[in-house]
Amino acid sequence: MANETNVPSAIPTTIAGWVKLLDSVPLPVPQEAHDKVCRAIRDNRSSLRDIADLMQDSPALALSIIREANRHTHGAMAAPAENLEVAINRLGLARTEELLARLPAAPHMQIPKALRQLQMISQHATQQANGFFASRLARLWQDIHWGSLLFLSPLWPLALTFPRLLEEWELRVIHKGEPAQAVEKQLFGVRLLSIAAALVEAWHLPIWVQQGYKLLLGEQRELVKVLRIARDSEHPLRQQNRLDEDPTLRRWLNQPANTVLLANGLALSAQQAWDCPHSARWQYLTSLYLQMPMDEVQQQLHQQAANSARHHAMPDLWHPAVALLWPWGTRRLPAGMLPAAAPNAEDLGQWRRQCAELLAEPSRFTNAMSLTVAARDALVASGMRRVMVLMADRTHSTLRVQQAAGLPKEAAALSFIVSQSKVLQRLLAQQAQVRITPENNAQFSALLPPSLRTLFRGEHLFLRSLVNNGRVILIVVADQDGGPFAEITVQAFGKTAQCIEKALHSFSSRGR
Repeated sequence: MANETNVPSAIPTTIAGWVKLLDSVPLPVPQEAHDKVCRAIRDNRSSLRDIADLMQDSPALALSIIREANRHTHGAMAAPAENLEVAINRLGLARTEELLARLPAAPHMQIPKALRQLQMISQHATQQANGFFASRLARLWQDIHWGSLLFLSPLWPLALTFPRLLEEWELRVIHKGEPAQAVEKQLFGVRLLSIAAALVEAWHLPIWVQQGYKLLLGEQRELVKVLRIARDSEHPLRQQNRLDEDPTLRRWLNQPANTVLLANGLALSAQQAWDCPHSARWQYLTSLYLQMPMDEVQQQLHQQAANSARHHAMPDLWHPAVALLWPWGTRRLPAGMLPAAAPNAEDLGQWRRQCAELLAEPSRFTNAMSLTVAARDALVASGMRRVMVLMADRTHSTLRVQQAAGLPKEAAALSFIVSQSKVLQRLLAQQAQVRITPENNAQFSALLPPSLRTLFRGEHLFLRSLVNNGRVILIVVADQDGGPFAEITVQAFGKTAQCIEKALHSFSSRGR
């Protein structure tokens, strides 16, 4: 699975910076879908509709074609292509095939999980849109279908480049209820909706997608008014009277473009739970928009989710239709709130071999670099996913990164002034260990260098000093992607630290 170490490591902090980065990210497409479309293009019997239908199996492929078509028609007399058939017609089959040849293709399960998960939400939203709105607004079904599929597409390259930022956003905003604006300012530098809206404009995506983001960013007052009316779902006549008293608000609610936003709201909120406040909000709005009783909305919502799962579910992805089988009120905990998976037998075998190398007498290490490489590898084999090994200078005034794993490339060049962090001062003064948990996270995070805390996001972290002859030589920082530790990894971490200390002693005593 792709991670931050395989992509540009610097995280932008401005809308322009995010647009420039995300616009340049090539999205991988499933090999099977790629091959089918290529064969269809070369087959003279295939119509544009046939080719477009095959492309629908790959949201990334559909986005790439529509973006390319609109990139070249923007500013011309023709309006931007709103659907695949128009986009292919604009590009022509030859240029469409050239574009396909440039797109990275891979077997479905080799495409990064975070990207596939987000695309599955988009497919679920499209199923909801088709089920709720397309039959009622038959003339507009293409606008509803493609707008719903592409609404979250600005986040797809973000899921590919910085998946952990999105995971942390979900954990903190959706599951822990932290203010979205403050979290996004910390993680992205700007509002996430603003990044998405800017990309929608840069890619010239369908106008209904643009209108959805415009509503979320600038029409909150109207949304709140409508939601108040929508919550009065047991009195439909009173709802209708309140809308009749405000014709401007009624016209605002009844815009066909709102179907795209409603469908994505239903699908995205269901990822948390069917009965959470986020999900209820979108159900109320859909009920008011369609003038449909809430129980019918919920029945159709669950039916369409089951249909989506039949078509789009994958073994390693979460589809909310699964939760329809659970007792009502049961919640799915996100990865950041579940203990990390314990190391398997192969990992533990590798860990034992690494520890044996550290404990070998006489020391096998010819220099400090080779020893810290072995220390890093042993920590990773124990189950730690992000590791940093810091070495103190002679005066204990500075700590420099000696080794790192699971972190962006720039982490290797970092150094920390000890006097600026009380936690580092404590760790350097004597042998000590600090374990950060949700209970003490705020207290300790304020005492750590900001650049170190940014690299190790999450509420679970180990910091441990390693000594030789009574003097601290190394400090190890390690976690399991910021989530709760597997208990076996906690035990292995302690034993690994002891092995590293013995290796330091053996290394410093060699030749005596």
